[in-house]
Amino acid sequence: MTGRGGPASPLPIADPRCRRTASPPRPRSRRGDAASWTDREGRSHVSTAGHDEGTGRHKVVIVGGGFGGVQAAKALKGADVDVTVVDRTNHHLFQPLLYQVATGILSPGLIAPALRRVLKKQRNVQTLLAEVGEIDLEAKVVRAAAPDGQRIDLPYDTLVVAAGATHAYFGHPEWAEHAPGMKTIEDARLLRSRILGAYELAEVSHDPAEQAAYTTFVVVGAGPTGVELAGQLSELAQHVLPREYRAIDTRKARIILLDAAPAVLPPFAKKLQDYTRRTLEAKGVEVRLNTMATGMDADSITVKGPQGEERITARTKVWAAGVQANPLAELLAKASGTEVDRAGRLPVDPDCSLPGHTDVFAVGDMVSTIDRLPGVAQVAMQQGTYVGKLIAARAKGDDTTPAPFRYFDKGSMATIGAREAVADVRGVKFTGWLGYVMWCYVHVMFLIGWGNRFGTLYNWVRSLRYARHRGHRLISVTASYDAAQDDRHARSVDSAHPHDPVEHRGDVDPRAAAAPEDGPARPAASA
Repeated sequence: MTGRGGPASPLPIADPRCRRTASPPRPRSRRGDAASWTDREGRSHVSTAGHDEGTGRHKVVIVGGGFGGVQAAKALKGADVDVTVVDRTNHHLFQPLLYQVATGILSPGLIAPALRRVLKKQRNVQTLLAEVGEIDLEAKVVRAAAPDGQRIDLPYDTLVVAAGATHAYFGHPEWAEHAPGMKTIEDARLLRSRILGAYELAEVSHDPAEQAAYTTFVVVGAGPTGVELAGQLSELAQHVLPREYRAIDTRKARIILLDAAPAVLPPFAKKLQDYTRRTLEAKGVEVRLNTMATGMDADSITVKGPQGEERITARTKVWAAGVQANPLAELLAKASGTEVDRAGRLPVDPDCSLPGHTDVFAVGDMVSTIDRLPGVAQVAMQQGTYVGKLIAARAKGDDTTPAPFRYFDKGSMATIGAREAVADVRGVKFTGWLGYVMWCYVHVMFLIGWGNRFGTLYNWVRSLRYARHRGHRLISVTASYDAAQDDRHARSVDSAHPHDPVEHRGDVDPRAAAAPEDGPARPAASA
């Protein structure tokens, strides 16, 4: 949730409930607790009331509409406070099922309900679509930018930051272009287009080596996300697509799962790790452990393992190896005089407050606690609920020192494919079909809205009953052509004139040209 347009400057406002400076410009418009105006440079600004001096209502600003932010807002239902939830997207995303959007099982709407809808029954909550770029702890103001560039100032009495995390490429940000991760709906849609688009491009190729490159998929990271994605890639290749293509045999697709760790699912028990690896290998997935990525480009990935360094030709790579805290964590650390850890996470006190700032809380993937809690949804949800209840108690005048946050571990689960999953529930281990049923139940119940729950169940039952049916395989043709364009451009830079401009789009993209001038369009490959 870092701002792309830079922080807004604190400007005067003509609302008696907002901070003032000398000679404020006259507001252009006013609605409820907000006032808007245009500065001398022609930029539009909006500010909301921080603390209503007339009613004495406390103003709470929550940055982030994920698990932690939503739970904090829900815990403040009925409290004598005004809550503003600001997020750069308009939906609440259930990230654990993103890989099912990327592989065509679920539609995005089932796991990403509108944030306003999620909080519509709370009359004391306002939702804003904006991207936070600055937090001024001294002035107690959050500064954000709306989609149209309008600057928004959000004064607060209490601040909750639940900004989450993003991808971490271990010092190689250039890899993001070749190996996208999955943190947003846009990421999942792009990945779905790349995966299914790779099969489409292989179908029209006449070169067996090129076909093999398109149908080789490498997943970097053998945690829950990597394992689940690798399993679904195998399901696609082995059960969903074989009868739909004529020039290629999708069952020959190569799925590679690699990790620098010595086992898959590192946080799980060894029994579950071994079961997961055996199941993946039975599905045709190549599991490479103690193997790390050392380089990649559009055509390939270079890895280093026990047998030395190897270059794997693969057009589709997926990153599931690590995360980095949202940049707002570092911003808060500098403002409070603390330091972030290697993953960019912000240290917090036992009550989830920022050291030296009892009115600022941080929860979820962006924080580091004394007991080193894992970056999973359960932690963020419980922290959000804890902080929300703490703020509600303070609003009632309870200033006693709160008990420190205590995490209750409800267990860990991961699915490996259709009818296969592993689960560890308070020390009891489950595998296979029973683990899969438990995984389905838990994930469905964590979805918001019965319509989304029934819709998800329907898609799961349909995919199991009708030969792994995938009903949501719409892809962006543009993304497929762009993938081919990137591949050809990458190969062209090794030519005798690497600095000359390269124009390849015309021969792969019908949006640019019907056919090359020097010959007819190439025919589709036949079976």
